[in-house]
Amino acid sequence: MAEHRGEVVVIGAGPAGIAAAERAAAYGRSVIVLDDNPEVGGQIWRGERERLTRGDVRWILGARVVDVVGERALLVEGTGGGAERVVFEHLVLATGARERFLPFPGWTLPGVTGAGGLQAMVKGGLPIEGKRVVIAGSGPLLLAVAAYLRGRGARIAYIAEQAPWRRLAGFSLHLLCSVEKLRQALALRVALAGVPYAASTWPLAAEGEGNLERAVLRTSRGTVRIGCDYLACGFGLVPNLELARLLNCDVRDGFVAVDEHQRTSCAGIFAAGEVTGIGGLDLSLLEGEIAGCAAAGHESDAHRLVAQRPAARRFASALAEAFALRGELKALPDAQTIVCRCEDVTYERLAEHTTSRSAKLHTRCGMGPCQGRVCGAAAEFLFGWTSDYARPPVFPTRIATLTAYHEVTT
Repeated sequence: MAEHRGEVVVIGAGPAGIAAAERAAAYGRSVIVLDDNPEVGGQIWRGERERLTRGDVRWILGARVVDVVGERALLVEGTGGGAERVVFEHLVLATGARERFLPFPGWTLPGVTGAGGLQAMVKGGLPIEGKRVVIAGSGPLLLAVAAYLRGRGARIAYIAEQAPWRRLAGFSLHLLCSVEKLRQALALRVALAGVPYAASTWPLAAEGEGNLERAVLRTSRGTVRIGCDYLACGFGLVPNLELARLLNCDVRDGFVAVDEHQRTSCAGIFAAGEVTGIGGLDLSLLEGEIAGCAAAGHESDAHRLVAQRPAARRFASALAEAFALRGELKALPDAQTIVCRCEDVTYERLAEHTTSRSAKLHTRCGMGPCQGRVCGAAAEFLFGWTSDYARPPVFPTRIATLTAYHEVTT
């Protein structure tokens, strides 16, 4: 089994992970970055290698952490399926967040995707020119995705934001406090000129014979049907907590708990970016830098950066308040709507249970290949269920990967 050693190991090659890795490397530390994607950048900077400014960071891409093996070691499965062991002195968790999907009738039709998911597929080569796209859900990501897709030739038929205009107006005032954010907002306005945008609007159903043909939207003026090739939905973001929980890091209010220097409750382990709170790019970059300084042992530099964080956190609070999901969305699924796609578990079957554990034992909800990464967040919103446990492997993995480590240690 191959073994890699780093003084600082970063999990996640998105903005927070990149910032942490490059800060730590600047102090002469040996740094390894692991990410399960084949390219750096995460969702926001996917494939943008020009963001990397240092050549002394080792990037191990297309590799998934599947287990914790020992006090300071991780079991990793590479792109070829081979097992590798990564040993660290300090660990930075920058595992980011994923889109929250909410189920509604027809959401399993081909052509219904995540908003960020569709953007990622287009970045990966999916032809989008001339395709009609409806984008629905909540948050600034909808606008960013719409602008990106339109720039690649898509016809954006509609943008449906579930938040009401009064909350959006309040959020816009926070943009006035930042010249850069105001510039970004104006750029999106120009890029999306002429595209219909509605607040207090959300998808009720997706319709089509075998493939998506139209989106059914609830608007303030009634129900509308819009023909489309893609319905891209995203109802905010949820943090990727699986590895943090496996490492026994404290989780509070749904996020990894950290101190002012991004330390978790576990010695030598730091966390940065959206795994500690959904706050946007600026906060992720700043937290990554703080974690990188602290992990490299430069506490004074980390402390100087801490002074910049309150403003970024105020924006994060405004973001959460403006785009909080409305209660009406809990009525989206009907009795026969599939909630757990991996195991084909319907809303009706889940409604019989009072806890996620009961639902899992009786319906296998959350026991499929995604291990609850999709249905778990949906069930949390729909039923108020929480799940605070994690067990290896963190991701579906080959038996050969697990046995390889066992053979080495016996």
